[in-house]
Amino acid sequence: MNPEQDFFAHLAAGRFMIQRSRSTGGYVFYPRVAEPGTGATDLDWVEASGRGTVYSTTTIRQKPPTPNYNLALIDLEEGPRMMSRVDGIAPDEVRIGMAVAARVVREGDQSLVVFVPA
Repeated sequence: MNPEQDFFAHLAAGRFMIQRSRSTGGYVFYPRVAEPGTGATDLDWVEASGRGTVYSTTTIRQKPPTPNYNLALIDLEEGPRMMSRVDGIAPDEVRIGMAVAARVVREGDQSLVVFVPA
């Protein structure tokens, strides 16, 4: 069992999945074999709602012509916090408290989760 490989396989299929404990109901992200805090190992994969809120953000400034981008911590509606970026607006327009929605995108040969303003 390799939760990280499972997570990336779901992303490759276009699905944003997170883990949830059957016994505690707690959601888990980043993928792992046991729920932090409880040690519960009865984790199932469930589809994430995709809804979240920007917890923090910073603009990563690049040397031109490479465009700037943002790095954000997103609080998922289910509870876990994840690092990603917010697309669809200028990096310096991303605000703490902003409602966002997840999208699975393909960049090169890898699928990843990004967010857009909701």
